[in-house]
Amino acid sequence: MLSKLDLYRIFDAVAQNSSFSQAAKQLYLTQPAVSQSIMQLENELAVRLFKRTSKGVTLTQEGTLLYDYVHSAIHLIESGENKVQELKTLTAGTITIGVGDTISRYYLLPYLENFHRRYPDIKFKLINGTTSELCTILKTGQIDIAICNFPIEDDKLELIPCQEIQDTFVCGEQYKKDFTNPISLTELVKYPLICLDNASISRQFIDEFMESHGIQLVPEFELGAHDLLLDFAKINLGIACVTREFAADYLKDGSLTEIQLTEQIPKRSIGICYLKSVPLNTASLKFIAGMASPL
Repeated sequence: MLSKLDLYRIFDAVAQNSSFSQAAKQLYLTQPAVSQSIMQLENELAVRLFKRTSKGVTLTQEGTLLYDYVHSAIHLIESGENKVQELKTLTAGTITIGVGDTISRYYLLPYLENFHRRYPDIKFKLINGTTSELCTILKTGQIDIAICNFPIEDDKLELIPCQEIQDTFVCGEQYKKDFTNPISLTELVKYPLICLDNASISRQFIDEFMESHGIQLVPEFELGAHDLLLDFAKINLGIACVTREFAADYLKDGSLTEIQLTEQIPKRSIGICYLKSVPLNTASLKFIAGMASPL
């Protein structure tokens, strides 16, 4: 049995073609099937929708009124179906990503570039925030996915680790001579320390590591950006706790030196978060798949 939507599609085709036979060809139906469908719709509405003429059919007054609504509705449905297909084939759509400045600059950019080159019609919207802030707005639906520092403990989020990173301590030229040999954490904390503020996941991870060795971290400077840690250490304001992978240029050109510790800081990771309860669109799933694979 045909649904009401099917009946309206047939009604729309007959009205546009002013012909049962032409509508049948357009819809790949038999003419009797079209005639029966129109009759069924007329019976359900208890009105005549078409008048037969020598040249075909024309709409009655009631049919004309109905057609304006039906044609608009069918057009909107078809537009919606087309948009869905565009999203499925990645020829349209937007991915809203939550990410911090440091991860965006040192990790995310190559993946954005690669995805944009493959799917130029997909747009990106980036929202900045700390890991804690991004996990919060992820639950409000403001972003599709977040690229964050791990570890994260939240059973409402799907977590996909993407790249291991290593926390380490670095110093500028003035302190370099003090660290020719590995040094213990107990000795390290006697120096002026430069760390991220304690709202960041990175700082909380280091605090917990220090506490596991009976040490409470009391930095000389607490900063809100990783690049500032590098710049402060470079001008010899203290010993900075940084992410090795994000300090690579400074270590390579010798403006900073990595300090070898007798205790090994565990590795952690950068990864993708999204809500378990909300299905992701095709573009977001494709982007996540790209990030989970090496470039």
